Amino acid sequence: MEIADNVTHVRERIAGAARRARRSESEITLMAVTKTFPAERIGEAYGAGLRVFGENRVQEFAGKAAAVAGLEGAEFHLIGHLQSNKAAKAAELFHAVDALDSLRLARRLNEAAARLGQRLPVLLEINLGGEEQKSGLTESSDEWEELLLAAPGLEHLEFRGLMAIPPYTEDPEGARPFFRKLREVRDKLAARRLPHIACSVLSMGMSHDFEIAIEEGSTCVRIGTAIFGTRTP
Repeated sequence: MEIADNVTHVRERIAGAARRARRSESEITLMAVTKTFPAERIGEAYGAGLRVFGENRVQEFAGKAAAVAGLEGAEFHLIGHLQSNKAAKAAELFHAVDALDSLRLARRLNEAAARLGQRLPVLLEINLGGEEQKSGLTESSDEWEELLLAAPGLEHLEFRGLMAIPPYTEDPEGARPFFRKLREVRDKLAARRLPHIACSVLSMGMSHDFEIAIEEGSTCVRIGTAIFGTRTP
């Protein structure tokens, strides 16, 4: 019952944050981040009503995929950094890639999706704090503009929106300016009305700060510890 109770508590917090922001709770997707947790725990979360799951590594999820294949209606998203040489495997395993951070990777994913005869939903990952140790595009980079302009030719990718991980601060309020910045980037992108670029998804907020993210416009929160407990390395 621990996971079910945790899911209930997280949903209550999501609802509270939505009320404070005068938003509908139905606008916000709860993604369970299942990296390092076994397939059995994913099954428990599924039993508690969750349907969207996030994994960080292609190789790790490859070892779980067969065990969770029977979970009807479940979606598995890759939310961690993806090397371009693993793009083909990622396209096979995942329903969506939420961490697209380069034009090279976009082209590789597009080729892989084309071979599979499908369209692959993706989110553009933005490096909000300009942190060298983190992946992600910066709004001011040439590659950001090149990727946006190349999007119409990447016919097997479905660009749905943006994702970001802000610099960590002990106080969740410290993330607010970064969440606000991502929303502003999304709004500017939407105003350009670029073909093939949708801006409906704003994936931001984790266990530590998801309520702040919701107040700033998040449409998808990625929750691991608050649902499954502390990870064992």
